[in-house]
Amino acid sequence: MNTHNTTILDGKALAEKIQAELTQTITILKEKVGRSPGLAVLMVGDNPASAAYVRNKEKSCRKIGMVSFGKHFPASTSQSELEDVIDQLNQDPRVDGILVQLPLPKHLDAIQLLHQITPDKDADGLHPVNLGKLVRGETGIRSCTPAGVMRLLEEYKIPLSGKKAVVLGRSILVGKPMALMLLEANATVTIVHGQSQDVENIISNADILVSAVGRPGMITGDMVKPGAVVIDVGINRITDNSGKSYLVGDVDFTSTAKVAEYITPVPGGIGPMTVAMLLQNTISSYLQTTKN
Repeated sequence: MNTHNTTILDGKALAEKIQAELTQTITILKEKVGRSPGLAVLMVGDNPASAAYVRNKEKSCRKIGMVSFGKHFPASTSQSELEDVIDQLNQDPRVDGILVQLPLPKHLDAIQLLHQITPDKDADGLHPVNLGKLVRGETGIRSCTPAGVMRLLEEYKIPLSGKKAVVLGRSILVGKPMALMLLEANATVTIVHGQSQDVENIISNADILVSAVGRPGMITGDMVKPGAVVIDVGINRITDNSGKSYLVGDVDFTSTAKVAEYITPVPGGIGPMTVAMLLQNTISSYLQTTKN
């Protein structure tokens, strides 16, 4: 199979479609609720990658008519100061979603801060209550990146039931919720991690392969089953010999696109979908306030 027969899963185009739908939703509901939905993104320190992500999220908020309550703190900010800010946002009726941008400086306890967010305002879907709902198959706010993967697969009508799905990585951010969502869609799921044995054999049998390990070019075309669906969640910034820096995924796109039936690009694949799901989660919380 050559590249011309491979379908590129265009996350950027789908994210724009979702944002257009959300813009309409906000326009209709704003009159009824008396305000626009609000998202608070908390960033601590000056990690350049995080700053770029936060700018992108805030820009997307403005684009769809959502109010952005961006709060940027110096790296020296204490745990208790951040917990106080989260408490205030939990109480603020203008704020529907709260997101703590990771990674945080080493002295801060990210897990405790995520637990501090009230589950109804957990825009990232990482609170234990929301993860618990996912485990139980109950309706609730879903983790943005894996939810974005599922939405993209749905858009392209890719069947999952009975398929062998392999997830590389077991983080709470992507790997574990991704495996649960695929399981919910009746796929047979294997998680590959640092202690896994016979990894190449497991990968070569995958009908659906999702990589979220953060290792540039780790997956090459000769490792992938012909006709597989390859979802690249990895975002790695690398610098070439001329000093130019650019983004690549965990998957070597050129060689893998010759074998896979479907593949996501980096950038332009799952990244935009993550932001779209963040906005979707915030609007889901906003919609709950309209029912109260």
